[in-house]
Amino acid sequence: MTSTLPDTIRWGIIGCGAVTERKSGPAYQQTAGFALHAVMRRDAAKAADYARRHGVPRHYDDADALIADPDIDAVYIATPPDTHLFYALKVAAANKPCCIEKPMAPTFAECETICAAFENRGLPLFVAYYRRSLPRFAQVKRWLDEGRIGAPRSVNWQFSRTPSPVDLSRAYNWRTDAAIAAGGYFDDLASHGIDLFAHLLGEVVQASGCSANQQGWYSAADTVSGAWLHTSGVTGSGSWNFGSFERCDKVEITGSLGKIAFSVFEEAPLQLTTAAGVEEAVIANPDNIQLHHVRNMHEHLRGSAAHPSTGRTAARTSWTLDRILGKIS
Repeated sequence: MTSTLPDTIRWGIIGCGAVTERKSGPAYQQTAGFALHAVMRRDAAKAADYARRHGVPRHYDDADALIADPDIDAVYIATPPDTHLFYALKVAAANKPCCIEKPMAPTFAECETICAAFENRGLPLFVAYYRRSLPRFAQVKRWLDEGRIGAPRSVNWQFSRTPSPVDLSRAYNWRTDAAIAAGGYFDDLASHGIDLFAHLLGEVVQASGCSANQQGWYSAADTVSGAWLHTSGVTGSGSWNFGSFERCDKVEITGSLGKIAFSVFEEAPLQLTTAAGVEEAVIANPDNIQLHHVRNMHEHLRGSAAHPSTGRTAARTSWTLDRILGKIS
């Protein structure tokens, strides 16, 4: 498949909303061998505005037209998760490589359907769990691989944040609509960390948890607790609360000889604690945070290196989320 791609791979984006403004869209333009050639949004005026501001040659208000465009070689789906399956199957049928925003789909079952569609055609499928590609987390992986904390034993993530004005106003937000994201912000945010831990410590093979809607601001859960087990034998635990009095984002990986502490979302220093003392590493994220993820897709499509976030790895993350939320047994 990759051998049939042109020297410059032309991408189209379905759903050029907020996430594509800075996090992802410009990364496709800054990656040698990639070009952002078209964008689509159901609101034609907004699609045209995005194209004008970002210097994108084509814009559509019809996803089918973008997918069918013979000058589009690959498609990035950046719509809410409840439409990912719908669009992904169309992209697969068009025989084009695809990247899907995270979470991959609202359920593990839908993820499996998407994976099968691309695998049956031998097509590359990526998911935008871009933390697997960020330099700051590559440093965490190096410390682990070098045995700096000995044998990893456990990982714990404590995450909380204060309610947003949108939450308090009870205005509609698809991220907290149980029909789209049963776990609310857990689906949207905690998925990043759960996926990262699988990258660092091995695939999750057991998971369970509980969730509740404590505040009643929206239909999805606003607090979740979970526990899981990695193939490496490392145990995991986490607590996520989206109606707390304070912000907290702290991960600790504890080993037989030390521990590593970091934040999933904040650019706080990475801390390595051993008998020799505390070592810190300050590694900033790129301005366009998906840049390394997008560049790694180019390397994968050219056969230079395997991308760390594929449809299969992302599907397993959705399996873990579903298990923690009690959606599957």
